[in-house]
Amino acid sequence: MNKPGKKKKNGNGFGRGNPQNIKKLLLKKQVIDIFYKEGMKTISELCEVTNNSIPSITNIMNELSAEGLVKNFGIGKSKGGRKPAIYGLSPDASMIVSIEISRKFSRIAIFNLHNEQIGKILEIPFGLENTENILSILKKESDTLLNTNKIRKSSLLGYGITIPGLIDIKKGISYSYPQFGDRPISETFEELFGLNSFIEHDTKAMAMGEAWFGYARDKSNVLFINIGSGIGLGIFINGELYHGNSGFSGEFGHIQMNPEGELCYCGKIGCLETIASGTALVKKSQMKIKNGKSSIISKIVEGDIEKINLKTIIDAANNGDLFAIELIEEAGEYLAKGISILIHLFNPEAIIIGGEIAEAGNLITDPIRQKLNKYTMLRLKQDTRIVQSELKEKAGLMGTIPMVVNKTIAQNYENLNLLARPFPES
Repeated sequence: MNKPGKKKKNGNGFGRGNPQNIKKLLLKKQVIDIFYKEGMKTISELCEVTNNSIPSITNIMNELSAEGLVKNFGIGKSKGGRKPAIYGLSPDASMIVSIEISRKFSRIAIFNLHNEQIGKILEIPFGLENTENILSILKKESDTLLNTNKIRKSSLLGYGITIPGLIDIKKGISYSYPQFGDRPISETFEELFGLNSFIEHDTKAMAMGEAWFGYARDKSNVLFINIGSGIGLGIFINGELYHGNSGFSGEFGHIQMNPEGELCYCGKIGCLETIASGTALVKKSQMKIKNGKSSIISKIVEGDIEKINLKTIIDAANNGDLFAIELIEEAGEYLAKGISILIHLFNPEAIIIGGEIAEAGNLITDPIRQKLNKYTMLRLKQDTRIVQSELKEKAGLMGTIPMVVNKTIAQNYENLNLLARPFPES
């Protein structure tokens, strides 16, 4: 125990009894947060936002620049005097590794602090349901991607990871994938990578990507529908991502569409996923082609119907294959029924159709728009736009970037606030 009057040092060498150092660190974190969320600023603009003097902010800019975190991006427009210098985050000061884990495949990408992709997206044909070694595979492949792009691990801010299924945000555990055990998933990945790792539900991450970088920018009430192997829903209410009480909101694919329908993997009968998901379309195409249905899908997979996936069907439809187009249109009608319920409940500004199905473009959005006339009150329908995802396959990967940045900054604020507290006397 420390004796009364002694000051313990923290890891950065600053004593708890030095409020000036603590204040400076807090201001640095605040400035970094502003740069990331709002973009480049002049010193006078930072003074106004942070309520600090020009000498204080100038000193902070000099220190952050020396640390390589902030960069002078040139001269801005004059507002009556000298043209001011514009500052912002140095894009390569830190990197974020984004990992999207699906049922049958995974994808990895690297982004800088300007949200720019570094190198190519690495796609791996392994996911949560077709291998027992997903963790070791992700570790190996992410390290390979870093080495390929000559990025040192010391330059990473952290890892952002998306997974499907039920994730309890309070406990941080997955109820859909028992291989993660009963401990917080983030802890498993932090041990794996040796760095901060943050977890988000795949559809919610996609919705976050659209809110920061896609169609939902500057919009408050937006729904994002992820249609891939399953069907999920991301909900923005008054500009905030809605998780629900435990984090389970958005299970749109499990509303009942056909009481006499097929058994869903969730254990219920006739869920929307059994009719309109990528898995349902693949299953239906395989069955009909096996029974003699003519389609260029067979040519694409060279006669091996087990190789059919959602991308195969979309490629065939985009090349004018009538059977593939009919499959997508039929899914669109059932989706329209479900979407009409969402419109009546939420009255959103827009509904974004995303996930793998977004590659179908108007082939999926046109039948949805058309059938909404049948199922939705006109006044409510007129208030809601149905649009395709602008980010498409990158939505989930990009949605992890602000999550990693914001949560890292929040953690640093918390740590600094702890530093500012006095030690109890021994």
